[in-house]
Amino acid sequence: MNAAELKRERVRPLIRVDARDPAVVTEALVRALNGGGPAVLPTAGAVPVSPSRNSDESLGLVPSDVVLVIETSGSTAEPKRVMLSAAALRASAAATYARFDELFSDGQPADPTRQWLLTLPASYVAGAQVLMRSILADTEPVVLGDEHFTAEGFARAASELTADRRYVSLVPAQLARLLDAADSEAGTGDVAQAVARFDAILVGGQSLPSALRSRAKALGWNLATSYGSSETSGGSLYNGEPLDGVKVRIRAGEVQLTGPVLASGYLGDPIRTAASFIEEGGERWYRTSDGGRLELDEGTGRERLVVTGRLDNVIVSGGEKVLLDRVEGIVRQLRGLEGAVVVAAPSEKWGQVPALVVESAAWGPNKGQSGAPAAQSSRNDPTEQGIHDDKSGAVLVDARELTADVRWAEVRAATAGAGRAARPAVLVLVSRIPHLASGKPDRRALERMVRTLT
Repeated sequence: MNAAELKRERVRPLIRVDARDPAVVTEALVRALNGGGPAVLPTAGAVPVSPSRNSDESLGLVPSDVVLVIETSGSTAEPKRVMLSAAALRASAAATYARFDELFSDGQPADPTRQWLLTLPASYVAGAQVLMRSILADTEPVVLGDEHFTAEGFARAASELTADRRYVSLVPAQLARLLDAADSEAGTGDVAQAVARFDAILVGGQSLPSALRSRAKALGWNLATSYGSSETSGGSLYNGEPLDGVKVRIRAGEVQLTGPVLASGYLGDPIRTAASFIEEGGERWYRTSDGGRLELDEGTGRERLVVTGRLDNVIVSGGEKVLLDRVEGIVRQLRGLEGAVVVAAPSEKWGQVPALVVESAAWGPNKGQSGAPAAQSSRNDPTEQGIHDDKSGAVLVDARELTADVRWAEVRAATAGAGRAARPAVLVLVSRIPHLASGKPDRRALERMVRTLT
């Protein structure tokens, strides 16, 4: 074999496939896993077809062991194309089932059938992993077909599951909708019963507010929080504990992971790959850019990872560093504000300050004036003094205009322990917080919106 032939043996083509049809993605992924097909890049949109051939668009070549490429959401940074090998995907899927059996199984039946409900886009690593786990289980997932996630649509789709064990992967916003629907049914209706039938409910994509976890636990739902990223083939720690083969360490406050689930690197970006994946002592570690710590769980005697937020999602306000993820995590513990987002807002005095973005409906009909007389509510309504953006409908209100707002007082009290600079200085009310296809808030869009209002 000459050098050119040897080089061809070590690469394979990469094609786009339309992620809107999970069956097409699954078929392409099976071909890639079997070694007879190109690597797959699921795309949330129509796939352009070359006029010279009736096939998916070719994107060049990738290493021969790569079967899946995931384009990251870019919620806080530029998108990256993450290359995942067959071995990494299989290791992740197998470890998921092993952990589910440990957490939720009663041992019966001995060799269960397993089936997933797909509620997330196949272009997102959590959605693609549902397809991968389904391939490993040799079952077909039920696909939630509604364009927008609804509790009623979820219950209908869940009723189509027939396997011994039933699983679903959600983001916190989806879980919140299911909980709200279950609450309206007093926990005994179709939605509550549909969710209760799942053997495991994975919740990831962002941190899960403790209030949502407590509500789900009260209903008897089998929740497992998932921590990971595209670079780790999706979730690599469940409930803060590493999956089989995965190890976690903290270096200079940063969470770093190693194990068979790690990605091969970033397509076409060797510099970023070298910065994010480092070799030490014969092991390859992924630098997550997340802050965290390891704590001993007194119940199990094992260490659990506690993630404190993105190390790169930091502002300097009046000379003090503020971790916006930490502030957001505190606010999200307040009932009704589980979907709140904290972003940076420019300030002439402090440089930057935390801005709290909340959907108007979540703030309440009186914008925090619980029980206030109508005249007083109108007089103290923050939207009356706020800055309006006619295009987006957003309203920005300075903290000085919120002194009589009960809800704002709750936020300020909750965040007081994080320090003066960390307390939100402005409130932004929006009709709906924009989200990416992954289910994560579109922070870059929110930051642009806030800048236009300040």
